[in-house]
Amino acid sequence: MSADAAANQNGISEADSKRLHEARKRIIEQLGKIIVGQETVIDEIMICLFSRGHCMLEGVPGLAKTLMISTLAQTLDLSFSRIQFTPDLMPADVTGTEIIEEDRSTGKRDFRFMEGPLFANVVLADEINRTPPKTQAALLEAMQERQVTVGRNRHVLSDPFFVLATQNPIEQEGTYPLPEAQQDRFMFKVFVEYPSFDEEFEVARRTTGKAAEKVEAVLGAEEILRLQELVRQVPVSDHVVRYALSLVRQTRVGGEGVPDFVDELVGWGAGPRAVQFLILGGKARALLEGRFHVQIEDIQYLAKPVLRHRMVVNFAAESDGVTSDDVIQRIIAATPTTEDELSRDARFQKIFAS
Repeated sequence: MSADAAANQNGISEADSKRLHEARKRIIEQLGKIIVGQETVIDEIMICLFSRGHCMLEGVPGLAKTLMISTLAQTLDLSFSRIQFTPDLMPADVTGTEIIEEDRSTGKRDFRFMEGPLFANVVLADEINRTPPKTQAALLEAMQERQVTVGRNRHVLSDPFFVLATQNPIEQEGTYPLPEAQQDRFMFKVFVEYPSFDEEFEVARRTTGKAAEKVEAVLGAEEILRLQELVRQVPVSDHVVRYALSLVRQTRVGGEGVPDFVDELVGWGAGPRAVQFLILGGKARALLEGRFHVQIEDIQYLAKPVLRHRMVVNFAAESDGVTSDDVIQRIIAATPTTEDELSRDARFQKIFAS
């Protein structure tokens, strides 16, 4: 049975694929009114959105990270809040707190929960690494379980719920690197690079002239939830799952079949959540590209944004200037793509048997 036939059995039609493709096109058109370039960053954010994940953007100041997120929020007919993380921010400033409220008619006092900025569909966590771990941890339960516990009461967050965080790779004085457990909650870590000459020329021309165009909302909550459900229906072959597992398991130091260069350069590898996000992201990318099934190239395309913040390189790698992206690229190069090569390779037979 062909992949497209399997897709049809799973309830995905050409009209469904077209709907997601059109949604992507309309969002890009609206973003293009404000944002110049950054096509890869925008694509990865949209894959994350339709996969029901969260995304972290890292880049130096002035690359429009915050503007990109706030503009994206305007293209979605959803509630939006921005949290500016600072060293004195407290967990209650993020989640909300209980206050004593008096009923004027009876004079009776009772506790009432006052919702914080976390209670929105799209949450911008700006400069998330500028607040201590105690406040960073206020996002953990919300990002994973989509609820907030205050006292003995649990408060369910609205759906869809999408956290977009920004952080600065420089100016490390006064910053608090995110713990590994916190980083693992983010589906992608996306690097925002400097624009090309032509892009920066256009930025200078636009931002020093007349006021920017207004952005229109093109997607609502119900449509986003339908598209997120559609992504999960995309079929994925066992071979693609094995390939994704092979990439992730090769990051784990000391494991069976792990390449020597990983043992030499990596301090800690990625966990099972990396496999889940590789496959979910691959499904979203396949539909966005107009396909009904996940291909190996989808997994390869997403390997760096999924793995770079889940794999910690050791001191030897850092002293040689080797980054997690470099190691990921070497792992991809060392992993066969065809099913026969992958299953017959002695090293990967050890990985599959471990």
